[in-house]
Amino acid sequence: MSVRAAAALAAAMGIGRFVYTPILPLMTAQAGLSPTSAASLATANYLGYFVGALVTVVRAPSRAVNRVALVLLVATLAGMPLVHGMGAWFVLRLVAGVASAVVFVAAVNARPGWGMSGVGVGIALSGLVVLGFGQWRTAWWVAAGVAAALAVAAWNLRPEEPQRRPGTTRRRGFAALFTSYTLEGVGYVIAATFLVAAISGPLGSAAWVLVGLSAALSPALVRPRRHALRVALAVQAIGIALPALVDGSALVATVLFGGTFIGIAATALRQGADLGVPTAAAILTAGYSAGQVLGPLVATPLLHNGYDQALLLAAGIVALAAVTAPAPPSRRPAGARTPPRTTPAAPAG
Repeated sequence: MSVRAAAALAAAMGIGRFVYTPILPLMTAQAGLSPTSAASLATANYLGYFVGALVTVVRAPSRAVNRVALVLLVATLAGMPLVHGMGAWFVLRLVAGVASAVVFVAAVNARPGWGMSGVGVGIALSGLVVLGFGQWRTAWWVAAGVAAALAVAAWNLRPEEPQRRPGTTRRRGFAALFTSYTLEGVGYVIAATFLVAAISGPLGSAAWVLVGLSAALSPALVRPRRHALRVALAVQAIGIALPALVDGSALVATVLFGGTFIGIAATALRQGADLGVPTAAAILTAGYSAGQVLGPLVATPLLHNGYDQALLLAAGIVALAAVTAPAPPSRRPAGARTPPRTTPAAPAG
């Protein structure tokens, strides 16, 4: 099951959502895409992702629905080079976002385990596509072909119906987690959208490959320990800010960014389930995607003088997410706790 989940996540997230990041500089140079239009297309995808996440809150995706979403995902990728104009591109990226969210929640509900690393593998593949094919139309077509191969591998993925875990639902803890994860969506997506463009030259696409390779290791690096989520968010904030503050820090920045964001997602989703919320993955994904809709919108006014201000804003938002992140709940049932040791009373007489 982990292999199928990894393939689904690589197709839906690594390729379906994030291939746009390394292709963006090509479309800017070759298709006349302006920074404002680039942000609008990013917003279209994130808006679609938000809609898809809301749908999965109402009804968990089935095996058949997951298959439909995989087909739509490949079709929207293949359609990008066949049309020209913001209207058509906007619709295609919107539909791709809906499909990505459905496949993501389906894969999470299939208990992917190490399969979460598939997101990072897909991101690395998306970067390699752009490095190997420096023409924007060709890059989209090759990306569609890679996504199709991954969709075949994920075709028999069997999502499970989410179940409530034993114990009491902890609403306050979940509210804090939801707030933190939504803020992470805002800050993270600004970096994910503009990081490659901020690192000029061929190093940009190579940096995206490095992000993917680091992300593939992220679930192993970020484990659900007591302060893991807070620490990972703080490290990610540093990684996002580095390119704007320190010249020549692109390598370190990409490793810090890539090495945390999938682990953050896996840890947050695990904590949500441990808090007793049966649809935690769908609800948290909806909040995360709402943050992603806001991210490009708040960053766009800062893009007139380059990407530094937008990256610093993103770093500040992720730092705030670290401050608001709750510690994971104890997994030991209250009745299983060891009673306090008492000193036996002295015998009478």
